[in-house]
Amino acid sequence: MTYQMTPLMLKSSDVEEQQKRVIAYECCPGYEEVPGEKGCPAALPLANLYETLGVVGASTTQLYSASSNLSAEITGPGSFTIFAPTNEAWASLPAEMLDSLVSNVNIELLNALRYHMVNKRVLTDDLKHGTRLPSMYQNIDIQIHHYPNGILISVLDVAVPCSLQIVTVNCARLLKADHHATNGVVHLVDKVISTTTNSILQIVEIEETLENLRAAVAAAGLNNLLDSEGQFTLLAPTKEAFEKIPQETLNRILGDPEALKDLLSHHILKSAMCAEAIIAGLSVETLEGSMLEVGCNGDELTLNGRPIIANRDVIATNGVIHFVNELLIPDSAKTLLELGEESEVSTSMDLLRQAGLSSYLTGSERLTLLAPTNSFYKDHTPSADRNVLLDHIVKDQLSSKYLYHGQMLETLSGKQLRVFVYRNNLCIENVCIAAHDKRGRFGTLFTVDKMLTPPVGTVMDVLKADDRFSTLVAAIQSAGLTEILNRPKSFTVFAPTNEAFQAMPREERDKLMDNAEELANLLKYHIGDEILVSGAVGAVVRLKSLQGDKLEVSTKRNAINVNKEPVAEADIMATNGVIYAVNTVLQPPAFRPNERADEPANPSLEIFRHASATSQISQRSARLALEGLFDHIHMIRSSVLTSFSPEQLASSEDTVHSSVFQTVSKDETLK
Repeated sequence: MTYQMTPLMLKSSDVEEQQKRVIAYECCPGYEEVPGEKGCPAALPLANLYETLGVVGASTTQLYSASSNLSAEITGPGSFTIFAPTNEAWASLPAEMLDSLVSNVNIELLNALRYHMVNKRVLTDDLKHGTRLPSMYQNIDIQIHHYPNGILISVLDVAVPCSLQIVTVNCARLLKADHHATNGVVHLVDKVISTTTNSILQIVEIEETLENLRAAVAAAGLNNLLDSEGQFTLLAPTKEAFEKIPQETLNRILGDPEALKDLLSHHILKSAMCAEAIIAGLSVETLEGSMLEVGCNGDELTLNGRPIIANRDVIATNGVIHFVNELLIPDSAKTLLELGEESEVSTSMDLLRQAGLSSYLTGSERLTLLAPTNSFYKDHTPSADRNVLLDHIVKDQLSSKYLYHGQMLETLSGKQLRVFVYRNNLCIENVCIAAHDKRGRFGTLFTVDKMLTPPVGTVMDVLKADDRFSTLVAAIQSAGLTEILNRPKSFTVFAPTNEAFQAMPREERDKLMDNAEELANLLKYHIGDEILVSGAVGAVVRLKSLQGDKLEVSTKRNAINVNKEPVAEADIMATNGVIYAVNTVLQPPAFRPNERADEPANPSLEIFRHASATSQISQRSARLALEGLFDHIHMIRSSVLTSFSPEQLASSEDTVHSSVFQTVSKDETLK
């Protein structure tokens, strides 16, 4: 390397509106400028460690080395590594701590400095993640950790993480590394690192503000974990954090060993995470299994978007502790009521309370709640009907990822609900799951898109009970389809209303009703051979009918259409299917009249017609060519009679005829 330069300062001009930034550079330690040359090409001779401290800008560390008589050791022979705090790091120490050090330079200050030293030269290549280096103070370990820096760089227009990482020494950030000296190396760090001889558990036991946590850890049986070898991060709730929780909630959790263990495990991370590791948008997994969002807001560190970290980077032999002033309660320690109040289903929770069903939401019975999202009630009047709401509470604590198609669920009201698994959705009867599960201590919350309507009776029972379908019922009976629609199968019925039949020309309708076979064929076209609820309809779904042709079901602007005809009402549930009310009698392809002249042309049909016309022209050309070919054959035959025997001539004629028939065959294929 011929020279090195680093940015010294970044300024903004107050004069210009554009606030142009001016970057000034200084030479890296150990290099200097040469008049007339660019950069800092001149390398200075190496100095000893004491002098190198001054070169790298660690003048306070240099001063304290002299006053504690450490300078004699670091100017002499040997090979050492010094993690030197910056001047700002010393200045940021609490005044009480700094006074204690400088008032006893020969013991306290000397020991503190020796804890920043290793009795050998250690370069950055040796500072591997998880490394423990014995310090020169009682061989107490110094801990090294690496963390991503959160910077993305563009490689071929693809954002990839920068390979550079943050390196920490007991959670102090390594700022400038590998400044060589004649007797060692200096690394500049941004904090004064303190000795650590206690485990996480031992720190919890002696810290006054953690008395509530201390009792909770013992009750949950986590003492051994927090005293074991390994690397953890404890987000330690202070006494203030426990006092913020409603007493009833706190008593419930403290009295439930499993909920308490989940609560505390939610405050433990599986690795040591210094504050320097925290970057915006970082998600970390807790020992309990759920995720925490950690980040930063200015100089404040945040958890789940809240600046609740009161004290950070308390180093232990088996990890690091950050003190937090709010308790982080995981879903696994919450009741159904608490889960619902924190989700987009608060209206449903209010209705359940009004219906006197709160005991199911706070008790220890294992249940699953199907709660309509708040957005559903924007267009629907909320109802606190107890029986209706009981239909939304399923016996047993479920997980949506384990549900399967055709599974039967029982509600507290005694109703049976079916599970439908589709490519794009998971539905229970007419409702589909609209958000991820929230699994609590005893109950699971499924956020669903609407109110559930359990099935009552077969398709025929439902149609008979609805006056809108009296004509359809009579038609089904006339066509002999009643038995089919009472079978325990799965149907999707697009049921024409009385209005739909009245819209048909009378003569056509009467003719249809008098022809049982044709009527049955038409009605079967309205019946799909599987259950398709509206929540499973994407842009287009093709559903095979009992008649054999397919129905095209689609959504547009949140409206359901079948064969481009609007559906008047969707998801009328039956025990053997689902019914859609339509105000049009659907026509199978064989029944449909020719395309009307006033309808816009279908591009694909135009292409087909053009291809067909081209084919007809080709056929006419082929016929004319064949006629000329046969004339030519007879002319050749006449001219060669004297040159060939009858057997040879017959063979020649067969060959020509074979070629002609191959041509005709190809033309017929084109046709």
